Amino acid sequence: MSTPTLAGRRALVTGGGAGIGAACARALAAAGAHVVVADRDGGAARAVAEEVGGESWVVDLDDTAALDDLSLEADVLVNNAGIQVVSPIEDLAPADFRRIQRLMVEAPFLLVRAALPHMYARGWGRVVNISSAHGLVASPFKSAYVTAKHALEGLSKVTALEGARHGVTSNCVNPAYVRTGLVEKQIADQARVHGISEDEVLERVLLTEQSVKRLVEPAEVASLVLWLVGPDAAMATGASYLIDGGWHAR
Repeated sequence: MSTPTLAGRRALVTGGGAGIGAACARALAAAGAHVVVADRDGGAARAVAEEVGGESWVVDLDDTAALDDLSLEADVLVNNAGIQVVSPIEDLAPADFRRIQRLMVEAPFLLVRAALPHMYARGWGRVVNISSAHGLVASPFKSAYVTAKHALEGLSKVTALEGARHGVTSNCVNPAYVRTGLVEKQIADQARVHGISEDEVLERVLLTEQSVKRLVEPAEVASLVLWLVGPDAAMATGASYLIDGGWHAR
């Protein structure tokens, strides 16, 4: 039997208690990694960690000041945690805009900063940032989210450039709408701001730009993440990998 490709590696997945994060935790563990499941929902983090034989880290990544002096022994870092607020710019609460930047830009920066010394010392590391199709294009009523994802793309590229001589790669994975609680929770808000019924949101908003008319599955995102941290992706760095059903082919 061949040795699992990530045997001996330690992986940290944020937002790992559900959705894309949980799917990534399962895929990385199946490849032999010891997975730390980070989530502010302690019960969810512990459940996934127990399932994959890893460990949980109950953390509120919105409290970025608590991360300033953090040190991480992680060979693989998957920045996945995120939230969404759907609102016209003029109605968006400044506090919501700032919270999204903290959670989806500042926290990933601090986690990368905390993990790089360990990766550099070992001469190997993999950073995967779960971005979005909205990291490359915009949609109305998502100013905070689109801003954060565009910033995450920049952080990922700089990490790739600085990490290259140390054996560290950094990439973004850019899915279209994924079948997760995050997407389900925004359906009512999308209906409100677009002036349509909730039943119309899937076809007229979420899937309108895609050629393949279905949501992305979390396991499909996780499979791309797994490839990016595996042995065949050493030359894959500083890039954004779309999994968007043909959205960007237009």
